[in-house]
Amino acid sequence: MRARGGIRLGVGAALWVVGFVLAKGTAYRVRPVAFDAGGCQLVTDVIDKGQDETEGSVVLLHGLSGNKKIMEHLAYGFAEQQLRVFVPDLPGHGRTPGPFSFARAETCGESLVRELIARRLIEPQRAILAGHSMGGAIAIRVAARVGVAGVIAISPAPMRLGHGVPAEMLPYTNPPPLPPHTLAISAAFEPLGIRESTRDLVGDDAGGTGEYLVVPRATHVSVLFDGRVIRAAQDWAAKTLGFGAGASVPSAAPWMGATFGLAGILLLAGPFVREAVGARDRQAVNILLEASNVVNATAGFGMFRSLLEVTLASVVAVIVLRYWNPLSFVGMYNGGHFASFLLITGLCLLLAHRKAIPALVRVGMAMVAGAAFAALVLHLLVTGWFDWTITESWVSVGRWARFPVFFVAALSYLLAEEILLPPSGALRGWIRLAVALALRLAAFVVIVLGIFVLHSQMLLLILLALFLALFFVLQRMGMDLVRQETGSALAAAVFGAILLAGFCLVIFPVT
Repeated sequence: MRARGGIRLGVGAALWVVGFVLAKGTAYRVRPVAFDAGGCQLVTDVIDKGQDETEGSVVLLHGLSGNKKIMEHLAYGFAEQQLRVFVPDLPGHGRTPGPFSFARAETCGESLVRELIARRLIEPQRAILAGHSMGGAIAIRVAARVGVAGVIAISPAPMRLGHGVPAEMLPYTNPPPLPPHTLAISAAFEPLGIRESTRDLVGDDAGGTGEYLVVPRATHVSVLFDGRVIRAAQDWAAKTLGFGAGASVPSAAPWMGATFGLAGILLLAGPFVREAVGARDRQAVNILLEASNVVNATAGFGMFRSLLEVTLASVVAVIVLRYWNPLSFVGMYNGGHFASFLLITGLCLLLAHRKAIPALVRVGMAMVAGAAFAALVLHLLVTGWFDWTITESWVSVGRWARFPVFFVAALSYLLAEEILLPPSGALRGWIRLAVALALRLAAFVVIVLGIFVLHSQMLLLILLALFLALFFVLQRMGMDLVRQETGSALAAAVFGAILLAGFCLVIFPVT
């Protein structure tokens, strides 16, 4: 066991070092500038290869829950063509303060373009507006009012009804005529009818200068790192601005480094968590495990019963949220709805199993404190690493002020989940993990049905489904480790609640 642990530590450290080396090198100049554009304080990265003379300019807009950092790889592709790229954080995202709304994001995006023109930082006839998802829709809409050379819209958000998209889910309506020289790109695997609506948008092009491209085997987010997308965008920019094609695609080393470094951190996380929870008395831990297993065995009613309970509690939460959002004061787009969903679902389940609660929370606070410390450190390590490498993830003071609400909401659901799960040791670890994920999948299915049937306002959860799934797997593995090491359901729930609350602070825009 010691040899295996030593190998794990060595591999984890090696992966992190390799990730650090790959991620830190860049041939591009990145200068952050704060633009006061029409009252919008937009923190903007100006990216180029250090040259004074350029072939033109690109204003690159991120999508909902994105930021300027995650657009860097695409921006580097334009910089390879001797273009100067302006990449802002839209309101409520990244380093730019809120409030966020779709309308304000569009207004601020347009104000930035006009400000850049007024300062003669860009020439309209030598400029391209580009964007992803929400940013793609904004690029089309702004270009229809501000004459520019062309547009590149990557997976633009739908702007008209159709393809199963209800009116309540449209961020924008009344799309303008397609601006001249617009390239619209869709991934093969897009949610919410985005691919079909993009195709229709180009199909209505009266001028005939637009083009539609589908990228096989790509998703709504992977297009940002796809060499085929960058190549297509480079070719369109060269064609539109009238200079030679043939620029190289930027190296994938930075985001590969981000991946390697994250893998290294996760490998090191296990030993760190074991040490942090401070479970030294195995006899006491075994007693706690045995006591909690008895509670689980009497409170749990098998896989089918647990799935049914989670489903019914989730349905109650979605129906309540259709008419009343108790945590609307959180002030984050979809964040208050998600926190309320967790709170209501968790309280319903805890009420149904209220007799099991005293035994599960009867534990020394030192274990709970150790679990909380481990979770906070892991959250800061992972978000700090992402912030430095691939996406802005550091949480501001304003976002941290919302942490207690998310923590309490998450704790109510995760403590109920610990009650519903099979006893520790009754199933193999991976089977228990699968059961927990099945319970969460049941809740997510109800959320999706609520969006399409009751028009609930949790659209962002669909767009982030893959990230949520990955996060839930890792978070649940950590919770199971804490539960096994401490025997405490409360310590495991606190550990998971801190990670989930921190995740929510990162992904939801501030409104």
